[in-house]
Amino acid sequence: MNGRADFQEPNAEVPRPIPFIGADYIPTEEERRVFAECNDESFWFRSVPLAATSMLITQGLISKGILSSHPKYGSIPKLIFACIMGYFAGKLSYVKTCQEKFKNLENSPLGEALRSGQARRSSPPGHYSRKSKYDSNVSGQSSFVTSPAADNIERETLPHYEPIPFSASMNESTPTGITDHIAQGRNFS
Repeated sequence: MNGRADFQEPNAEVPRPIPFIGADYIPTEEERRVFAECNDESFWFRSVPLAATSMLITQGLISKGILSSHPKYGSIPKLIFACIMGYFAGKLSYVKTCQEKFKNLENSPLGEALRSGQARRSSPPGHYSRKSKYDSNVSGQSSFVTSPAADNIERETLPHYEPIPFSASMNESTPTGITDHIAQGRNFS
């Protein structure tokens, strides 16, 4: 023994490690069923209605003259574009619903990763993640462990920019330096 007592309750639940979900992850049968269900429902209940609605609105705008039709192809290119945008908008609008379905799965590594908020992790466990040097850093300390000399070099070489308040931007009361004295000075009559 190391001189200390390690106490653990006999019925205590040991938290399972969060699985790494990467590109090589093979979904379970239940997850495949939910993927197919999400794909089918997002198509029929979101993509088709949004694509049809966007095409009808586009055709109405073309008929009223608000949008112009192509001289050679007519309204077809704009209708195809509206259909594609409606399709993708429908798919994207169903993402949250599909995530909730995966979160409700009991024995799913993907559902566990979504529940714990670790689905966006890009590196496997044990790797350091370095924040961008452009991220705001309240404490002034980097989340990536470096030597103090490297921190000093980084502070000296990178310019320090102060944020400019929105009210200091150009508006009507700020002179721009552009004048029309040339146009006023010449008279071509």
